[in-house]
Amino acid sequence: MAVVVPGDKSAANRGQVAPANVYVRTNVPFDAPWSWLGAGWRDLWTLPGLSLAYGAVFALAALALAFGLLSLGWQSLALVLAGGFLLVGPMMAVGLYEISRRLETGEAIDVRDAMFVGVKSPGQLAIMGVVLMVAYLAWVELALVLLVLFLGGGGLPPADAFVQTLLFTPRGLGLLVTGTALGDVLALLVFSMSVVSVPLLMTRNIDVVTAVGTSLRAVASNPKPMLLWAALIAAMIGVGIATLFTGFVVAFPLIGHATWHAFRDIVQIEDEPEIVPDVLKR
Repeated sequence: MAVVVPGDKSAANRGQVAPANVYVRTNVPFDAPWSWLGAGWRDLWTLPGLSLAYGAVFALAALALAFGLLSLGWQSLALVLAGGFLLVGPMMAVGLYEISRRLETGEAIDVRDAMFVGVKSPGQLAIMGVVLMVAYLAWVELALVLLVLFLGGGGLPPADAFVQTLLFTPRGLGLLVTGTALGDVLALLVFSMSVVSVPLLMTRNIDVVTAVGTSLRAVASNPKPMLLWAALIAAMIGVGIATLFTGFVVAFPLIGHATWHAFRDIVQIEDEPEIVPDVLKR
């Protein structure tokens, strides 16, 4: 079964952004995310130099952010900003999607292909990037408000005192529980909006509203496998943070490649007869 997201044929004739019909699978198996990870793992080690270099750049950006906070005495915000930084990860993984796409089609791949991806809807993808950046800034602002509400406005405690306060005081535990709950809600919303919309905008001449709607339908139509996929991503992100961001060298490209395969498994396009069953075209 599939959920159909129809395109505007008249708009296409006017030269505006308008996709062919987009079909969202509704029968994705619960264990499908493991297959996506396996396919992503194969892509990673098919071109390890390029994929790991991509991950290294992401890890270095996270480390630079952490050291910047350290130099300003804002170590207590490191996890907040690092976690929020990953909200914009889907946009930063566009080059990894392109690598997996080219591996799938047998096209040649070099560094330029990963760095300068010829997306089909650049303007719409830029809008999606703005949406994700707004979500990131909203998370940072929310975290700062929670810090003031629970710990007062006397400034940020040093990192060692902050950990003790967070884990062993009523105010700290309240901050931890509330912040985690609100952060999970925001992360799930961003995940639902972007899990397939970014690769869809990269490969199709489609508007951002339709792309986000397709992503939301994909999650709503397959809640169990998509929640498993979100949990696996969260676990890999946790490993990356726990290893002082060095784990992102492998985790980030693995997530990126696997996300491409999730997109290809869930989203089916009318003008791709090899992946759209005939029954869906009637």
